[in-house]
Amino acid sequence: MKRWLKWTVLVLVVAGLGALALRTVKARRMAAAAAAAPASAPAALELGPADVTTARTGELSRTLPLSGGLKAVNSAVVKARVAAEVTSLTVREGDVVKAGQVIGKLDTTEFEWRVRQAEQTAMSARTQFDIAQRALENNRALVAKGFISPTGLETSVSTEAGAQAAYQAALAATELARKSRADAVLVAPINGIVAQRLVQPGERVPVDARLVEIVDLSQLELEAAVAPEDVGGVQVGQTARLTIDGIKEPARARVVRINPSTQAGTRAVMVYLALQPQPGLRQGLFGRGSIELQRKTTLVVPVSAVRVDQARPYVLAVAGGKVERRAVTLGARGDAAIDGALDSAVEVTGGIAEGTLLLRGTVGVLRDGTQVKVVAQAKAPESPAAAVATAAQASAAR
Repeated sequence: MKRWLKWTVLVLVVAGLGALALRTVKARRMAAAAAAAPASAPAALELGPADVTTARTGELSRTLPLSGGLKAVNSAVVKARVAAEVTSLTVREGDVVKAGQVIGKLDTTEFEWRVRQAEQTAMSARTQFDIAQRALENNRALVAKGFISPTGLETSVSTEAGAQAAYQAALAATELARKSRADAVLVAPINGIVAQRLVQPGERVPVDARLVEIVDLSQLELEAAVAPEDVGGVQVGQTARLTIDGIKEPARARVVRINPSTQAGTRAVMVYLALQPQPGLRQGLFGRGSIELQRKTTLVVPVSAVRVDQARPYVLAVAGGKVERRAVTLGARGDAAIDGALDSAVEVTGGIAEGTLLLRGTVGVLRDGTQVKVVAQAKAPESPAAAVATAAQASAAR
């Protein structure tokens, strides 16, 4: 019995070793077959229309960036010409005023009395002048008859001249008093809008005190500081495209003046650009934009398509469904119409040809040979009304 058990165990051991050897041989054959089989092609990276662009010949506008605040060309500050108390001020911030419009008054009580005093003084001087004239006429008659000497006549002439000068001085003092009374009336010097009301009725103001500020928003300018190395390309008449804080629509402007002196400290040169009238523009708003310095037709690509993380700038082109890295030579920078929209662009003078399909910066960096596929943008579903119109046109064509 024990001998039979030994043979059974031996047979089982041999069978197990055989099965293990068979499994090992099959595994090696499968591994060899897998190694010999061709590798499956990797899936192509799908790109949307917004991820690619095409190098095309277009107009490149070379620009100079600038920024600054808006300032009214015409503005005025109504000041007190005399020291007096403010009795009335009829305008506030935002009110529209016309040139010559009365906007307030100062207390004229003191000036009324001064005018009266000056008038009385003038009347007294006039009386003295009349007396001196009559005395001079009488003395001339007496001299002619020989009753008095010519020396007495000279005294009368001097007295008459002094009385006349005193009368003229009194008249001048009267006019000055009347002018001071007239200066108590506050008048708007220009057409515009009240920007600041600096006093209130009841306050006593000194001479040259600021009362009201008026600005004319019909003519606004942008004051921009330009670096001395860039101001050489700026000329009067050049156009600019500006973005104003709080204004959705871009503003058009034109260079009208260039300051002949530099700013102390920064050495920057102030450039003044006149803005076209546009609703919503206000003095003090901040604007930024660029001046068009030069315009030329050349091969352009968007700045976002140029990579600069290597020693030389390069682009990622798509050829035969694969990505190719190509070094490019760049020229001037500016703005150009790319894919139907104004975009920051750069001139390409070598490395690619017109019509080359390029990847934008939104895609990121891809290796050479990466397979890509541009997926066309899905067309929006046609509305029922548009479908009916299309069918009607097709029927009419038939």
